[in-house]
Amino acid sequence: QVQLVESGGGLVQPGGSLRLSCAASGFTFSRYTYAMAWYRQAPGKERELVATISYNGGSINYADSVKGRFTTSRDNAKNTVYLQMNSLKPEDTAVYYCNYPLRPVSWGQGTQVTVSS
Repeated sequence: QVQLVESGGGLVQPGGSLRLSCAASGFTFSRYTYAMAWYRQAPGKERELVATISYNGGSINYADSVKGRFTTSRDNAKNTVYLQMNSLKPEDTAVYYCNYPLRPVSWGQGTQVTVSS
């Protein structure tokens, strides 16, 4: 019932930046605020947790691999979560997804991030 739509991915050179967006829609979930998380899945690897942000944005956590380079934020009025990615590395190449970490719903299509020269 809840739909998650990721966007903002693309092809960038190492050291470049991208800003991803995750928009949630659906009456039941959208009218409430929940913690949100970013995940990514690279070819041949399992999906991994990238970052989490609490319902009010007061608690944010990052995977060690992205700490200091990525920043997540949210705009609850727009039911949207953002992931600002700076200093991108080839190993950041993956499909990026968002979901509710404690109350996961069906996965969206994700957005492809490719870091290559």
